[in-house]
This record gives sequence, C-alpha cells and structure tokens, in this order.
Amino acid sequence: MTALLDEHPHLEVEPALRELHIPPSTYYRRRQAEKEPSERIRQDTELTGQIRQIHQDSGAIYGSTRIHAVLKREGVHVGRKRSSGSYAKQA
Repeated sequence: MTALLDEHPHLEVEPALRELHIPPSTYYRRRQAEKEPSERIRQDTELTGQIRQIHQDSGAIYGSTRIHAVLKREGVHVGRKRSSGSYAKQA
C-alpha cells in the first residue's frame, strides 16, 4: 500500500485508499511505524543480525535448533520459533 503511493506520487492518498478499501488510519499508522520502529521491531532487527552472524560463523550449516542453542548459551533468551522466524523474514 505505501509502495503503491510512493511509486505513484500523483495519486492522492485518501481517494486511493478508498478504492483499495483500506482505512486511512492503517496507512498513516504504517507510515509512522516506518519513521519510528517499535521496540519489538528494533529487537527483531538486532536478533536477526545475531542469527545471521551465528549462521555465517557455523559455515552456513546451523539450522534453527542449533542457532537457538547458541543464542541461549550467549544469554539471549528468546523462543525458538521467534529466533527462526526472524531470520526467515529477513533472509
């Protein structure tokens, strides 16, 4: 939605959103989140960097189970699903 409006600056926001059946509040909330990421997004970004480094250090052979074990040993307490999901989203 934001990409569409970015690519077509001649479109007015409100009419375009009406055509797409998207509430304006959703659009403006997304824009605000792009400017000021939430604490969860900042944590996920940091976690993704750690996961990538562990994966690279392993010679790209560690999967989510081993990566989760390394994170746990390093004192990073995060659920296995979140740690594997963060990497999958960013990869």
